[in-house]
Amino acid sequence: MTVDKEVAGGGKVQQAEPEPEPEPAAEALTFAELGICPELVEACDAMGWKQPTKIQAGAMPYALKGRDLIGLGQTGSGKTGAFALPIIQALIEHPQPFFACVMLPTRELAIQIAEQFEALGSAIGLVCSVLVGGVDRMQQVLSIAKRPHIVVGTPGRLLDHLKDTKGFSLTKLKYLVLDEADKLLNLEFKESLDEILNVIPKERITYLFSATMTKKVSKLQRACLRNPVKVEVSSKYSTVDTLKEEWYFVPADYKDCYLVHVLNKLPGSMTMIFVRTCETTRLLALTLRNLGFKALSISGQMSQDKRLGALNKFKAKEFNILICTDVASRGLDIQGVDVVMNYDIPMNSKDYVHRVGRTARAGQSGYAVSFVNQYESLWFKMIEALLGKEILVRTADADEILILREHISDSKRIALTKLKEDGGHKKRRKAEDEDEEEEEAPRGRRKPRSFKKSKGRR
Repeated sequence: MTVDKEVAGGGKVQQAEPEPEPEPAAEALTFAELGICPELVEACDAMGWKQPTKIQAGAMPYALKGRDLIGLGQTGSGKTGAFALPIIQALIEHPQPFFACVMLPTRELAIQIAEQFEALGSAIGLVCSVLVGGVDRMQQVLSIAKRPHIVVGTPGRLLDHLKDTKGFSLTKLKYLVLDEADKLLNLEFKESLDEILNVIPKERITYLFSATMTKKVSKLQRACLRNPVKVEVSSKYSTVDTLKEEWYFVPADYKDCYLVHVLNKLPGSMTMIFVRTCETTRLLALTLRNLGFKALSISGQMSQDKRLGALNKFKAKEFNILICTDVASRGLDIQGVDVVMNYDIPMNSKDYVHRVGRTARAGQSGYAVSFVNQYESLWFKMIEALLGKEILVRTADADEILILREHISDSKRIALTKLKEDGGHKKRRKAEDEDEEEEEAPRGRRKPRSFKKSKGRR
């Protein structure tokens, strides 16, 4: 039996037990009204969190009472705050090392979540340890030796340390968080996740957060949650109202031309361009740099240091275009992203929602545009069916596209030549180092080929 309730902030709560629960304070407009302690209210204010989001207003009153939670909300809805604040408040009341563990599917998201925990807990000296692949394990062993309050990591590397790092265990763990739970239940994580669940205390508080309640998430709920409260602020996949969405139908051979056409109309915009393969990220970044754009790439084939370096350069606005695979689509909160472009349409419709969720965050406006060729139209129709709406189609002036073609073809040919000279996969990381040196080179040393439309030409 479940009981539906309306809660502060407009969310819906389904209780998994028949007896009624006290509702949160009506019209909770501040974190203080939700029961957050003064130190954390100040931390929220310092981070620019002026009032609770819907999922925070719905979840935190139950979390503060020690209930297990299932939090369902669209990307950018504030799920991190919904679980981080109650955990830190409990830590303030009962300080101990290895108090909580947060598991996530990607390295970048783990690092971001750890940074938010440390920012919120700065007043109490909260210490986090990040355990992810692609990073020197000895550094992580030293981090664990400091006996952090919060451990944040990906399942594979976390399990490695539980097995091999002397003195490290989570036998006194009080809180477990599974963020992006639908992704964590993929085959690549399942075995590690199952082993971790077998070695941590059964008596704990567990938070499970996801975009929607998939069958996999429902199965995980039955396996590791006790009488949870479900807080749902979005019953289906959706995009926020402040996001403007459009698409172009493009011949496959002209996709680069349409991409540059739109980039020319949005000069200086902070733009994330999503592609399907790791190889495409670097080819497209080189092509755009040859055309004079400030572009760089990120993919799963890059070392962790290079991935973080690229993200930091983008966040610092040294480069305004980031070409990426879906490794960057989940949960990353990069301030000031104006535009998301789908150069390749995702084969999984739900990935579209995660991609475009990189912009129009926290009530800000944003723009998402997709380039759909003749082979991808069915996938795009599936995205519209998932969203329950038709996305506005745009057209481009054919003459403008033709003007661009020659310059783009030359730039792409130069990029392909460079990739061939670098030796493809075997020399990829060395080539990335060279790319970085070129990106940081003084302007006088390397002048990119810039394309500007001549006056009077059509």
